[in-house]
Amino acid sequence: MSTTPSRVFAAKLVGLPIFDPQGDQVGKVRDLVVALRSEVSQPRVLGLVAEVFGRRRIFVPMTRVTNIDSGQVYTTGLLNMRRFEQRSTETLVIGQMLDRTVTIPSTGVVGTVYDVGMEQARNRDWVLSRVAVQEPARGFRRRGQTHVVEWRDVEGLTRREDAQGATHLIAALNEMRPADAANMIHELPFERRTAVVAALDDERLADVLEELPEEDQVEILEHLDSERAADILEEMSPDDAADLIADLPPDTAATLLNLMEPDEADDVRRLMSYAEHTAGAMMTPEPVILGPDATIADALAHVRNPDLTPALAALVYVCRQPLEAPTGKFLGVAHIQRLLREPPSTLVAGALDDSMDPLRPTASIEQVAAHLATYNLVAAPVVDDDGHLVGAVTVDDLLDHMLPENWRDLVLRPGDARPGHRRGVSRG
Repeated sequence: MSTTPSRVFAAKLVGLPIFDPQGDQVGKVRDLVVALRSEVSQPRVLGLVAEVFGRRRIFVPMTRVTNIDSGQVYTTGLLNMRRFEQRSTETLVIGQMLDRTVTIPSTGVVGTVYDVGMEQARNRDWVLSRVAVQEPARGFRRRGQTHVVEWRDVEGLTRREDAQGATHLIAALNEMRPADAANMIHELPFERRTAVVAALDDERLADVLEELPEEDQVEILEHLDSERAADILEEMSPDDAADLIADLPPDTAATLLNLMEPDEADDVRRLMSYAEHTAGAMMTPEPVILGPDATIADALAHVRNPDLTPALAALVYVCRQPLEAPTGKFLGVAHIQRLLREPPSTLVAGALDDSMDPLRPTASIEQVAAHLATYNLVAAPVVDDDGHLVGAVTVDDLLDHMLPENWRDLVLRPGDARPGHRRGVSRG
C-alpha cells in the first residue's frame, strides 16, 4: 500500500469505485464498518460496505484492500458475495456516526461529527484516528466553526443517541443518485431512518421513495403525518404514487387522496381506475405534449428539462387542444433524433411519425413489451377509444412491472457470483 495516502476521510470514500487487480470495477464504496471499543483506544476499521451488481451490499475486509487513492479503491479481487448484515458489535461510520453529538473536553466545544479520518497503524491495521466536529451556527453565520481532533480527544463517540440528528448524513445522501440513496436508507436502523426521512426535503424524499421496496415505501409513508404524506405523493410521478397508494389501507388511501391537490389526485385516481398490469395502469400522464403549431425549437426546449427521464425525453407527443391528458385528438409523435435534424423554426407537425398504431389503455404487459420491441422504442403513446392521448408508457415503467415485485431487494444466487470470487471470508 505504498501509494495509499496516510489518512483517508470516510465522507470522501463514499461513492468511490472499487476495482479488482485487472482494473474491472466490481462495486462502489457505501460505508465503513468499525469495531467501537472505547473512546480512548482507536477503533479498528474492519472493512468497507460495497455496493455491487443488483444494488446488493457486501462486506469487503480491509485485508482485501490493496490501495486507496484520490479517486478509487483497489482490492485483491477475492470478494465474498454474501449480502452484508451488520453485527451488534459493529458500527457504520456514515450511517451511524455522522451527526453524533460529541464534546472536546480540552476546549469545552460541543458539536456534531461531520467526518471521521482513518489511517494505518504500525501493525498495518486501519484505525479511526481523527474526528471532524462542527459547532452549531451562531449569530448570522450559516455554518459553525469546525475542528479536526484526535480520536482520544473527543467524548461521546461511543454513546448511542435517542435523538441523533441527520444533517451530515443527509449531505452524503444528497450527493448520491436516488437509487443509491434509497439503498442506504433501506439499510439504516429504524431510528436513524426516521431521522433521515424527517430531515429530507419533500422532493428528495419523493425521488428516494420511488426507488425503495414497496414495504419500505408503505412503512415510511404511514409514519408521516397525513399532510406531509400527501405532499410527498404530489412530488412523486403519478404512476409511482398510484402504485404506492394502492398498497395502503383503503381508509388511509382515501384520506391522502383528499388531501392532495385536486389535479394531482385526479391523475392518480385515473391511473388506479385501470386494471393492474395494463398500459393504463403503468403509464405516466405527463409526457411532453405540444400542439401542432409548436416549433422544433419549442420541442427541443421542452425535452431539455432535466427532470425528464431519458425515455420521456425521447418523444414529443403532438395533440390538439387541450394539451393535458386526456388531450384533444392525438396526431402523432416526433422522435428526438428527427427533431435534431430539422431547422429549429419549422413546425413540429412537419416532423411527425404517424406510421405506428398507439397502444390502448387495456393493452397487457406482454403487448406493451412486444410493441416497444417491434418498433425499437423506449416510449410509446397510450390513446383511448376516442383518439385522445391519456399517457405514455416508457421502458422503465415496463421493467418495473415485468420484474418480480421484490426485485429491488433480490440477492444473487450462489451461482451468480463472479468467477474467482471466494466465499466465506470472515470479518477478519
